[in-house]
Amino acid sequence: MYKKILAAVNEFSNSEIAARYALALAKSCGAKLFLVFVAEENIHKDKLRHAEAALERLFMEAEDNGVDVQNIVESGKPLNEIAGIAKAQDVDIVFSATRREDVGKRFFVRTLSRQLMVKLPCSTAVVRVVRMGGIHPGNILVPLSGRITGIEERAYFIAKFAEGFGSRVTLFHLHKAITDFFHGELHLKPLQREAHVPDDVEKFRQHLHHYSIPHEKRIGGGGIARAITVEAAHKRNDLIVMGASERSLLKSIMRGNPVEDVLKHTPCNLIIFRGRKS
Repeated sequence: MYKKILAAVNEFSNSEIAARYALALAKSCGAKLFLVFVAEENIHKDKLRHAEAALERLFMEAEDNGVDVQNIVESGKPLNEIAGIAKAQDVDIVFSATRREDVGKRFFVRTLSRQLMVKLPCSTAVVRVVRMGGIHPGNILVPLSGRITGIEERAYFIAKFAEGFGSRVTLFHLHKAITDFFHGELHLKPLQREAHVPDDVEKFRQHLHHYSIPHEKRIGGGGIARAITVEAAHKRNDLIVMGASERSLLKSIMRGNPVEDVLKHTPCNLIIFRGRKS
């Protein structure tokens, strides 16, 4: 499914970590890897030197792992240049990293990562780095809602990631409480929750079975963002991979957004994935 993967690299170390995730996926998929650095106007020479050093390290690591790799250095606006390269090279998925200052902002407003996720015609993976040394996940936490868009691609992404790192996967379905007019929310018992697991979650499990990925299913409840972060901390997960929210910007402003909340409070590295291939 993925034949060409692009990783956006800059002078910050978190972008290098994100690119290493892209490298691992490229190796697992047998895909070509494009390492792209876009120098903005009047960039300081120290930043340029840091970015070039990161490109060199990543290039050598990719070659050592048998990955077909190409470095691309351009100047201009990162969004425009990355979008142009992705289109010209027919890239399947683009990796980028959130910057530290992005975490304090609304994730959906004016960050480069968000702009790439919205505007690129290909799939995207935005990486939030919490642990610089945590790039070899032993267990990946995958929160799943009742309705999963693009199940086939999302399962492929998870499976190839897990395959590349030799990771186990925990599928974490968040059960919604049933509302009763007279008694408010009614929280189901564990066996009742199991009976209410949506079909899409079971379909996702079937895909992982197809790829022979070891996994387990867990069911939680309560506030979405808190449940995810508590589960990740309690089970000492190394990586969370969650889908980009389908909520509109207006609803995000009015009601908040679970993706933003997890982005800010995640106890481990986080990938926000948005598929475009289905």
